[in-house]
Amino acid sequence: MLDGSLSLPARLCLLSWDTATGEPVAVDRLPYLVRAGALTELARRGLLADVDGIVTPVDLDATTGDDALDDFLELVQESRPRTWAEWVTAHASVTLDAVRAGLAADGLLRPGKRRALGFLPTVDYTLVDVEKTTALQAAVRRALTAGAAAPPDEAALAALAATAGLPPATSAPALATDPVAREIREGLAAAVETRVGGA
Repeated sequence: MLDGSLSLPARLCLLSWDTATGEPVAVDRLPYLVRAGALTELARRGLLADVDGIVTPVDLDATTGDDALDDFLELVQESRPRTWAEWVTAHASVTLDAVRAGLAADGLLRPGKRRALGFLPTVDYTLVDVEKTTALQAAVRRALTAGAAAPPDEAALAALAATAGLPPATSAPALATDPVAREIREGLAAAVETRVGGA
């Protein structure tokens, strides 16, 4: 079973690090992967629902206790209606930034400043908790082996990681999913294909 203290998008963010090199992989796809994780988690918690294909907040006063998820939930509430696939990409870097900041606050990532193009300040992160990332990789492998019998948390992690092409999942597993999860994965797959194809 996965560590319940971390949200699905936070787990996906940690999973994006190569523990051997200490470098993140699939950096170009990471904003979409993390956003797909946020959509999945909020839908599973019953805070987002599908209304004729549109992502719809269920309770305008709801909070999760996770800053990144709460910020995204507020963004959905205040924005024009969008489909699940549209939300995978719309302002996705905002959710990634919030998730990374939360992981840094928890001591799982270490922020470091640098200047892009010599003058634009940016934040780079270093993985601190290699053990947790290794455990997440093991959870993905378990889910791939278990298939439809995988626990829901591990199945969601593996399905999204595989869709984005993260190791150790290099192909999307045949895991049971509901229509919303399928739409999120299809939106993620399209975003990844566009990003990789356009790179």
